[in-house]
Amino acid sequence: MTAEPDGITVVPSGAALGADVRGVDLRRVDDAAFAVIRRAWLGHKVLRFRGQDLDDDALAEFSRRFGELDMAPITRSGRPFQPDRPEVTVISNIVVDGQPIGGLGAGEAEWHSDMSYNEIPPDGSLLYGIEVPEGHGDTWFADMVAAHDALPEAMRARLAGLKCKHDATRNSAGELRAGYEEHYEPEDRPGAVHPMVRTHPETGRKALFLGRRRNAHVVGLPPEESDRLLDELWAFCTRPRFVWVQKWRQGDAVLWDNRCVLHRRDPFDPSLRRLMHRTQIRGSRPY
Repeated sequence: MTAEPDGITVVPSGAALGADVRGVDLRRVDDAAFAVIRRAWLGHKVLRFRGQDLDDDALAEFSRRFGELDMAPITRSGRPFQPDRPEVTVISNIVVDGQPIGGLGAGEAEWHSDMSYNEIPPDGSLLYGIEVPEGHGDTWFADMVAAHDALPEAMRARLAGLKCKHDATRNSAGELRAGYEEHYEPEDRPGAVHPMVRTHPETGRKALFLGRRRNAHVVGLPPEESDRLLDELWAFCTRPRFVWVQKWRQGDAVLWDNRCVLHRRDPFDPSLRRLMHRTQIRGSRPY
């Protein structure tokens, strides 16, 4: 536990990553408090702020302190989730008048980095729980710096020059996105190519950058060899020693560093209402 100025306390989770930040109202964060939060974010990779009361303006304004925000993905209807705040994505299983009000529903979200299939993935995401069925839909985070550092030296040397193609055709729930085909050859599959080990632009630390397992392909390797390598890495980097789990409560706001953290979500009973709003901090090209 670290006591900071302005009554803020940073309490590490005890796992490989994650910390609670206490004594802060995200609607009222001055420069001194923000400096504490940013330092904690870079150190712990995932921060949880409990007991928050945020509207979309407050959510976006706090998030923007970390950098320019990405616009939320457009819905299948062609409209933003929140027309007055196009930076805010709605993640929900709630259906109104036969139409879902948000994305991802109630199913499992596989391990992934947010939007790694883009040439410039986001630096981070902030997810805020508005309606939360406690005990359901836990979110898991895995530390890719710790995983990289724990790899055998020979594997780290092998990965240093390799790149991976990240599949753009499916979302983190495994659903085919509109406009894409069911099957592609690896070289033809839409998606960005990124180094398998990226350098964090602020801390200088090396981190595995795997994106998502499904349909990923290591550039230049035969499919069988690529699959063996990726399966070995995914089995290693999601071991319990690298993982922390967020058990949601209403009013939780969780901020993670997409440059060095994977996350996934447990499925939950679709009869339970869940409503979350998310912002994403615009990133830079991985190197």
